[in-house]
Amino acid sequence: IGDFEQFAKNWKDKIYVMKEFTKVLDNLSSLSVEEKARISDRAIRIATKKVEQAKKRRDSERYLGEYDMKILWLTNIPSPYRVDFFNELGKHCDLTVLFEKRSSDERDDSWKKFKTDFFNATYLKGKSVGVAEAFCPEVVKYLNHTYDHIIVTNFSDPTGVLAIATLKVKRIPYIIESDGGFAGSGRGIKEMIKKWLFSGARLYFSTAKEHDKYYLTYGAKKEKIVRYPFTSLRNKDILPVEPTISEKRQLRKKLNINEAKVIVSVGRFSYLDGYGKGYDILLKVAEKVGCNYGFYIIGDEPTDEFLDWKKNKNLNNVHFIGYKQKDDLSLYYRAADVFMLLSRGEAWGLVVNEAMAHGLPIIASDKTISASELVHNGKNGYVVSVNDQDMIAAYLMEICMDDSLRLSMAKESIKIINQYTIENMSIEHIKIFSGGGGTVKG
Repeated sequence: IGDFEQFAKNWKDKIYVMKEFTKVLDNLSSLSVEEKARISDRAIRIATKKVEQAKKRRDSERYLGEYDMKILWLTNIPSPYRVDFFNELGKHCDLTVLFEKRSSDERDDSWKKFKTDFFNATYLKGKSVGVAEAFCPEVVKYLNHTYDHIIVTNFSDPTGVLAIATLKVKRIPYIIESDGGFAGSGRGIKEMIKKWLFSGARLYFSTAKEHDKYYLTYGAKKEKIVRYPFTSLRNKDILPVEPTISEKRQLRKKLNINEAKVIVSVGRFSYLDGYGKGYDILLKVAEKVGCNYGFYIIGDEPTDEFLDWKKNKNLNNVHFIGYKQKDDLSLYYRAADVFMLLSRGEAWGLVVNEAMAHGLPIIASDKTISASELVHNGKNGYVVSVNDQDMIAAYLMEICMDDSLRLSMAKESIKIINQYTIENMSIEHIKIFSGGGGTVKG
C-alpha cells in the first residue's frame, strides 16, 4: 500500500486504480486470496477517496479565486472550528471577522491558541455580558456599503442585535447564519423581536431540515434558505477506511480497555450537570446491557451525583475519562464499536461528525440536529427518543452483536461524512456568495 501511494498524483479514476493495484498484488505471492481481497478493497477505497477529493477541487476552481469578494463576518468568539473555517474561506476572498471577545470564559487556554493567517481578525471593545458574549457599541462603525456580503451569526447577543438594527436603518443587506437551532413558540416579546431581526435578511444559511423550521418560524421565506455542510473536520481528519478488528484490539490494549464491546460518548458534564448530554440515560442503558459493554464518557469532570450513581449501582463498566486533546480523543474513537450522544437539546453536535469520521455507527437522540441530518436509520446508526431506554439498549446490542452490520454502518458513516469538511464548507459558501451554486431549500 505504501508503494501504491506513490501513484497518487497520477490517479485518474477508479478503474485505473484497480488495474494498477492488481499488478502490485500479483507480486505478493505470500498472501492468501482472502488477504489480497481484503487489502485490495481497503486500498481501492483509499484511492477512490483521493480521486473524489481531486475532482471536487477541480470542480470548485471556477468558483475559488474567480471572485474578489469583500466579506464582513460578525460572531462572538474565535472558537477553534470557526477559526479553521475562516482561514479556509479567507483564502478565496477578502474576509474580515469581528469578534466580541477573545475567548469563552468556560474554555481552557487551548481555545486561545490559534492563527489568523488568511483573514483579518478584529476584537471589538465592549463590556462582557456573558460567558461568550459582550456588548460592543463600536460595531456600528464597521457597518457600511463597502462589503459585498455581511454575515451576522451573533444575532442573539446585544452586539448582534445592535448590528442588525443598524443595518436595517442604513438599508444594508445582511445574511443570517448559525450552527443550528430549535424553534420556539413564535409568541411573546422576545420571539417577536427575533422575528423582526430575521425578517430583513437576504439569505439564511441552514445546516439541517430542523434548522429550516427554526428560520421559518421567525419569518424567513423558504426560497431564501440555503444549506451548507456544517463541520469542524478537514479532509485529512476523515479516515479513508474504518479501523480493522485487529487495529481496535491493539488500541484497546494501549488504552487499558477490557470490555468486549466499547461505546464512547463525548460531552461536558457542565451542560445541565450531565443531564443535558443525557448521561443519566446512558448510565441506565449501561446497567441494562451488562458488564461486557464498556461505556467511556469523555469530557470534563463528572458531578458528585454521577460518581455516586456509578458507585451505588456498581457500574464498573462505566468509565469517566475526563478531557482529551484531539489526538488522544481520536484513539478512543478508533477503539470504539459505537458512538452514543443522548442529548436533550443539541443545536448541532459536532462530536457526531467526529465519530463518523472515525468510522463509527451512531446512536443519537432526536434532539441532536446533526444526527437528524447525518444519521440514516438502519444505514449508519439510529436516531432515538432519549426517553426510550429499552429501544436504545436494543439498538446498541443489535449493532454490537452483528459484525457485518457494524462494518456496513462504519463504511456508510465515512461515506456520508466525506461531504462535511471545512474545505467543502468554504466552497459552498463561495458558490452561494457568488450566485453560482448552493442548495436552496424551496
